[in-house]
Amino acid sequence: MKIASQDASKSRRAHRSEAVILFTVAGKLFAITADDVQEIRSTDSLAGAANEIAQPEIPKVRHTLERGQRTSYVVNACVHLGLRVTRPTLVLILRQMRVAVLVDRIERMAEIAAIHQLPHAFSGAERSWYRGLAYVDDQVIPVMNPKGFLTAEEFRQLDRTAGAAAARHEMEGAVQG
Repeated sequence: MKIASQDASKSRRAHRSEAVILFTVAGKLFAITADDVQEIRSTDSLAGAANEIAQPEIPKVRHTLERGQRTSYVVNACVHLGLRVTRPTLVLILRQMRVAVLVDRIERMAEIAAIHQLPHAFSGAERSWYRGLAYVDDQVIPVMNPKGFLTAEEFRQLDRTAGAAAARHEMEGAVQG
């Protein structure tokens, strides 16, 4: 015979919490699942690895980041989220995505018990930006969706721009050589 309180405690234990990184952008607090972040670096440490790209169609991306044989696109979170532009000090290099995200600072790590669905008030592009909402220390915090920083079309457009820039760079090197 099962007692109801035993079943309730089992379901609570079965629900697993997630580690998140709490960070700020333009004074606003956001979260991203720690598993989605491969590395956190200072923007100063990227000086030799980041390259500027010129493409006005996607203003939230102004740089690429070369890591091994892989090119990642650096998204300015302020521009992406429509917030006042600040001078970011950190970059979150995402795992299994060709995206790095400029943020102002890391607040701390936290464990969240659940990510709640977005309310219907989130009706535009922000529905793809966020996985949902989390409740941490009496605050409701949006949890970022790593796939929401760049759309498939934006990736195609950026790849075309980066490919054209690389071809120009090779031609200039051949002419000078």
